[in-house]
Amino acid sequence: MPVEIPTHLTPELVPLSWLLGTWSGEGRLGAGNEGDERIRQQVTFSQDGLPFLRYEARSWLVDGEGRQIRPLTSEAGFWALDRPMTDADVGPGMRPAEIVPALKSAEEVEELRNEAGGFDITATIVHPGGIAELYYGSIKGAVVELGTDLVMRGRSSKEYAAATRLYGLVNGSLFFRWDVQEDGEMKPHASVAMAKIAEPPAPEPREEAGDGKPSEGADGTGVNPAEGE
Repeated sequence: MPVEIPTHLTPELVPLSWLLGTWSGEGRLGAGNEGDERIRQQVTFSQDGLPFLRYEARSWLVDGEGRQIRPLTSEAGFWALDRPMTDADVGPGMRPAEIVPALKSAEEVEELRNEAGGFDITATIVHPGGIAELYYGSIKGAVVELGTDLVMRGRSSKEYAAATRLYGLVNGSLFFRWDVQEDGEMKPHASVAMAKIAEPPAPEPREEAGDGKPSEGADGTGVNPAEGE
């Protein structure tokens, strides 16, 4: 299925561009067997011209007919290519970034391809209950694999040691599997199949320093998010 790349996308987000939008669908907790509780999840990936995606997910328990029973949980975070931070990146805190992006062209983005033909990525995800996860992994074509490098728990948080996540785009649907460590081994936690229900809004064009012209949109970057498959 062709991936439509939004215009005015900073070049380094092109490999992640197929995630943009709002996705919704149903699945099950645990291994997804008959009798496991049914869930609905809605996930939104958005961007505002900066070199990261904003991530938000909400989940509900549903009955066998798909009717909502009650809210389950929510989480939020940020996804980006894994590369050294420079003065072109915002922060720490509210320290402004330089107006020129860290990666200005397709050629510079291509230099980040890993030995497997994809891109190394990082994701920070925060849960209710004082839990935050730092994931590292890779994106290759329309497949994302993530594993926790660090889990931060508050003093009153429930036990949560490690996790892996797998996302894949198949025939226009986003498939998601989440495994969580229990008793020292990874066990199935949840899986969902989602359809895209909304496209992302286009952000304001980012201006380059000096000439006042918008930076080149993703349709001119030359980076193919599906390369390396």
